[in-house]
Amino acid sequence: MSDWILNSLTELFGNNTAVNVIISMFFLIIGFFGLIKGADIFVDSASQIAARLNVPLIVIGLTIVAFGTSAPEAAISITSAVQNNAGIAVGNVLGSNIMNILLILGISALICRLPVKKTTFRYEIPFVVIITAAMLLLGALGGSLDRIDGIVFAVLFAVFMVYLVRLSKNGDNSLADDIPEIDKSASIPKMILFVIIGLAMVVLGSDFTVSGATEIAKIAGLDDRVIGLTVVAFGTSLPELVTCVQAARKQKADIAIGNIIGSNIFNILFVVGISALVSPSPIGFSNSFIIDACVAIAAAVILWLLTLKNKRISRLGGSIMLMLYAGYFVYLFV
Repeated sequence: MSDWILNSLTELFGNNTAVNVIISMFFLIIGFFGLIKGADIFVDSASQIAARLNVPLIVIGLTIVAFGTSAPEAAISITSAVQNNAGIAVGNVLGSNIMNILLILGISALICRLPVKKTTFRYEIPFVVIITAAMLLLGALGGSLDRIDGIVFAVLFAVFMVYLVRLSKNGDNSLADDIPEIDKSASIPKMILFVIIGLAMVVLGSDFTVSGATEIAKIAGLDDRVIGLTVVAFGTSLPELVTCVQAARKQKADIAIGNIIGSNIFNILFVVGISALVSPSPIGFSNSFIIDACVAIAAAVILWLLTLKNKRISRLGGSIMLMLYAGYFVYLFV
């Protein structure tokens, strides 16, 4: 639908580049708003329904909240995969993961030191390195990510979910930190309506975002990969940015790194896995993505090294991460 509207507006104003850029940016802004606000509405409403049905909080955290935080990336990548736009489908995930670590954690570390939990340091950060390397290997060897690869990611995702359940049983309550306040007096029919509205906003938001980003790439002479790695990745990472900065400002920085690492794991295993499974054709993995995947792996390794000694990211470490992201950003446009 968004493509038809965008093409109609473009034809209406002819070849006026400035106007076309403004229209595409407007589509992009509407898309980001729909993605982020829709995910919030979905998570809040679905959590209320689950609470009314006496679903345990940890289950809500592992399913509804986890899906909601990855909904923007999932919607964008799935929409792009269905439209055979591999540049945005893969670039969005890799760009978000690189941005989450180097940019978002870098900014958060400048606000206050970010401690890292023992389990995050020992298991989750190395797991990010492993699954990113797996994505690189599968994509580079076959030149694409197909349904078999999607099944591999789905199995790894199930393993990760089992790990989270066991972690929660051992007393780690951080998995429920993002669960909204539960109001058991909320009307279930009303909440069901809001769930539908939230999902519709996410779907339409992804459609508008992909259309706007693709058009901007064409006008600017950039490929979809660069747009996916930068503009789209930034838009879908906004929830993580806001969450981490607020956590740092409220002296709850101990959950910041865990949230970012968890998001990166979901992005690869859930988002890429689902995209590969539902895409009508294999998702292209160009040679350019090899470098981006290596940068994503390096970012996770650097995060591990920065927390190796004191189990936290200092302001110096945050500055180093921001400089590295600036260097990567320059590389994309040179």
